[in-house]
Amino acid sequence: MKVKQFVKQHRDDWKSLEDLLGTLRKRKNMTGTSIDQFNRLYQKAAQNLSYSQTYFPEEEVTDYLNGLVSKSHNLFYKDQITSGKQIRHFFSTTFIGLLLDQWKFVVLAMVLFTIGALAAFLSVVNDPLHLYSILPPEMSQGVDPGNLGKSDGEVNSSIMSAAIMTNNIKVAFLAFAGGVTFGLLTMYMLVYNGIIVGALAAVFWHQGMSYEFWAYIVPHGMIELTAIFIAGGAGLLMGYKLFVPGRFTRGYQLKEQAKRSVQLLLGTIPLFVIAGIIEGFITPAAISLPAKYMVALLTVAGLILYVAIGKLRLSRLH
Repeated sequence: MKVKQFVKQHRDDWKSLEDLLGTLRKRKNMTGTSIDQFNRLYQKAAQNLSYSQTYFPEEEVTDYLNGLVSKSHNLFYKDQITSGKQIRHFFSTTFIGLLLDQWKFVVLAMVLFTIGALAAFLSVVNDPLHLYSILPPEMSQGVDPGNLGKSDGEVNSSIMSAAIMTNNIKVAFLAFAGGVTFGLLTMYMLVYNGIIVGALAAVFWHQGMSYEFWAYIVPHGMIELTAIFIAGGAGLLMGYKLFVPGRFTRGYQLKEQAKRSVQLLLGTIPLFVIAGIIEGFITPAAISLPAKYMVALLTVAGLILYVAIGKLRLSRLH
């Protein structure tokens, strides 16, 4: 692409960004729409700058874009356009937009998890002794379907909830960070976690306790697994862009896709907090099994509503 063609193709966006800079500096008309538009135009200008630095390093357009991006960066990150609004806007709109854009990688993460779960389930169903070769010794030796539910109402829920949240966020971070290995570590984490769930499900199936087992899994599991799939999808996205960088260098793709992937990862933190609270306080509570399934249905309904409202906000912005 020639420099004149490059300028002609993108100058309207640059002018719009300049206009927004002036508006936001005066703290006027600072709506969620203007902040979202500013963020979108700023990201585009940053990408244009990287392209211009690569192909037109000596042209005036590179100096212009460098100044425009610097001013935008200072406003967005140093002055922080009402941080409270930014946070609310991120979780209500920006995160949903990223999720909808990258849904294929989230679905792929779910498929990898499911493959691991089905393989382990079928293996242990065929021969229960396979459990000891599939799961770590401390886990396989500690599985006792007869103890399920016996400690309901007796655990220290606050400590348990905090420990669960910490572990789940760690798993999500590893799934995300695995993207730098071209997604190989991410795929391993997803398949391995699926194997654990599938093997345990098979043990309880053999004992005729599948209904009871899933009652203790799905209340927190629906949100927890959704968050893990999103984090895994973020890692797979980064790995894919490193494996197939297109016309850009792998270094550039790592830098750009890491930003999007980090945003996806950050968006899962509230989901892990909610899942940890449910797993720490509701899952071990002395309530009926149908009540536990009702909690699971409510979490699914909440997730669907959350995405639907976010999608509606996005449609209004565009």
